[in-house]
Amino acid sequence: MKKVHSNLPSDHVVNTALRRLPRRTPPASLSASLRVMASRERARRANRQGFSATFSVWRDRTRLFAHNLMRPLALPAAGGLLSAVTLFGLWLVPTYPLRGNPSFDVPTGLSTDPVLKGTTALGSAGEEVVVDVTVDGQGRMIDYVVVTGARTLKNDALRRSLETTLLFTEFDPATNFGRPMNGKVRLVLRSSSVDVKG
Repeated sequence: MKKVHSNLPSDHVVNTALRRLPRRTPPASLSASLRVMASRERARRANRQGFSATFSVWRDRTRLFAHNLMRPLALPAAGGLLSAVTLFGLWLVPTYPLRGNPSFDVPTGLSTDPVLKGTTALGSAGEEVVVDVTVDGQGRMIDYVVVTGARTLKNDALRRSLETTLLFTEFDPATNFGRPMNGKVRLVLRSSSVDVKG
């Protein structure tokens, strides 16, 4: 047995000295840190339970990530989309054709203009008369406008002769997708012949 040195304090003296020390309290953050560590350990153990639990955790993390990502991006993205639509609308409205220009119309087999079948010659006209004729779906003239040869309108006999010629003129009506419809055709009437200009 070893001899204990006499200069060391006894156990009773050490216990008494330790009891007299001021009591130390743990910091408040220690409790929160321990709870976070316990929560992470619990989540790690729960992840190992099965596929459904793993999928649920993955889904929750993905949802949280998407929510945190989209929140700061939603307003700039919406502003950019609204600006793009507004600028496109400002560009489109002035450039959008409100009415088709017939001089730029590309002819297709889907729509046709009225076609002249036959006519009688214009009475004793001294000049040619250019007339725009509106033709209905049955191929009959429903209206006309004299483009050149306005003297014909001043002379009653020539005007009656022109109107009679147009009334007895036969047309094949204009078609759109095979269905007859109203259309316009330009006629050049002379005393001996009739020319058609589309």
